[in-house]
Amino acid sequence: QVQLVESGGGLVQAGGSLILSCAASGRTFSSYNMGWFRQAPGKEREIVAAIRRTDATTYYADFVKGRFTISRDNAKRTVYLQMNSLKPEDTAVYYCGASTSIGIGTRNYDYRYWGPGTQVTVSA
Repeated sequence: QVQLVESGGGLVQAGGSLILSCAASGRTFSSYNMGWFRQAPGKEREIVAAIRRTDATTYYADFVKGRFTISRDNAKRTVYLQMNSLKPEDTAVYYCGASTSIGIGTRNYDYRYWGPGTQVTVSA
């Protein structure tokens, strides 16, 4: 079992940057694929980025390619999301999740554990 806690959200102007962190408890962090998802009001939770446990292969949703970077530090049991060139449409609650799926995991149901989320608000 793993517990996740996100941090780093906040209010930023369009074009700005934020770094989200997700700290995990437990000693098996390296055995999980990790993902960042987001949910805007009235919308479903959607994948933003994911990173595989075995070789750190990454996946990005088209709408963040070239702007966001996911990374992980297994020694610190933490996954990061560097967000650059933020847009108002990036406003959402951002969640990190842990998955034991065979693949990298890009769907909500691939993820067994979730953090409580952190709010990101981008002003125009």
